[in-house]
Amino acid sequence: MRKSKALRAAAWAVVIAGVAAPVIRRRAHLPKPAVLAAAAAAPVALCVVVPRSRTRDVLTCTLQMWAYLAAYEMPHDDPEALQRRVHIDYPVNVDRVIGLGTPPTLRLQRLLSAPGRIRPAEKVLVWSHWVWFAVPHLAVTYVLVRRRDRFGRAAATTYAVFDLGALVYWLVPTAPPWYAASQGRLEDHDETRVRRMMIEYGEQFWKHRWGPLYSLLGGNPLAAMPSLHFATSVNAAHLLGEVGVVAGAVGWGYAATLGLALVYLGEHYVVDLLAGLALTEGVRRAAPALAPAATSISHAVRALEARARA
Repeated sequence: MRKSKALRAAAWAVVIAGVAAPVIRRRAHLPKPAVLAAAAAAPVALCVVVPRSRTRDVLTCTLQMWAYLAAYEMPHDDPEALQRRVHIDYPVNVDRVIGLGTPPTLRLQRLLSAPGRIRPAEKVLVWSHWVWFAVPHLAVTYVLVRRRDRFGRAAATTYAVFDLGALVYWLVPTAPPWYAASQGRLEDHDETRVRRMMIEYGEQFWKHRWGPLYSLLGGNPLAAMPSLHFATSVNAAHLLGEVGVVAGAVGWGYAATLGLALVYLGEHYVVDLLAGLALTEGVRRAAPALAPAATSISHAVRALEARARA
């Protein structure tokens, strides 16, 4: 009995540490590896002390995303150091090839946008970008409600895409089109600059609330390759399609709209989207091969859970 109580206490301590470490990391000058380790251990520890239920499933995914957010934001803790490391030119060069000499973002904005105005269709594209923050998680939740037997795989593929993308952001920080344009690296013979319409419309729509909102959601502006917006939306479309035809059609329609929005609005290059697509499809193809290892880990966690409740 004493051992089970000690195990529960230790697991709760890990959960608390995993939640707190990303919050206090700067003030406490915590080492980044320690913060990541604590945050990554929290979802596992929660599964040890809380019996399996839909509520626990949701909380586990929430803790997983908390760990991802820490990993996503930490490279930007030192903006100047990140700017010295950031790659700007290679996605520009690839998109010039894709766009037959002119990056698709420039082509689309020159063809369709009106300087100084945000058209209704452009507002729709901006909103498709904003609602993305909920879409991957809503898709996983939909699977949990409609087909709980598929939930484990749905959650695993979704958050594996997030985590692998964050790893690339650490190793190869890459700038988006709007940043390249601000550095004078995206222009060609025409001096038209890429507009960042999300910012323009955000200031119009949210007014004084835009600054705090953007600072909350834009924790690392130099993390464009691969596009996790597109990668996780494609994965969400796959998951919804496995549950039902109508849900799948909604998912794929949203993914296509978001893909257009990301390029047109200057938030991502086409090559970022292609890399995101490759990431998602790679994770999904690898999932069956990795299933035995995942099952072994699950059994180990369940054994700890049983000991904690003994």
